[in-house]
Parts: sequence; structure tokens; C-alpha cells
Amino acid sequence: MEKQKLDIPNISCNHCVMTIKNELSNLDGMVKVEGDVESKSITVEWEAPLTLEKIKSVLDEINYPAS
Repeated sequence: MEKQKLDIPNISCNHCVMTIKNELSNLDGMVKVEGDVESKSITVEWEAPLTLEKIKSVLDEINYPAS
């Protein structure tokens, strides 16, 4: 299992965090998604076949690109 913290500058409220959680939780291999409005970041835990590149791609698609 892999774990990564990603900075998401577009996070402005808890609704943003919930949107990200809902989208990423649907990915095959996603284990855990946590978000923090104050630090504008998320922490993701995943396992194969999911990759960090795929996670970042989905974040781009939903308008919350990782910096």
C-alpha cells in the first residue's frame, strides 16, 4: 500500500473536500482519502492497480489539480 499527501490549492471549503473524497473513493484500489481545508491538502492511501498518476489525473478532471 502507498500513501501520499497532496497539496490542492483549489480547496476552499468542506464541500470541496467531500467532492474530492467522493470522486477518489470510486477508484479501484483506493483505500483511504482524507482532506484538510486549513492546509488545502489531501492524504490518499491506495494499492495496485491504482497509481499516483491516475489519482492526479482524476483530480485534474474534477478541477482540483495537485500542485
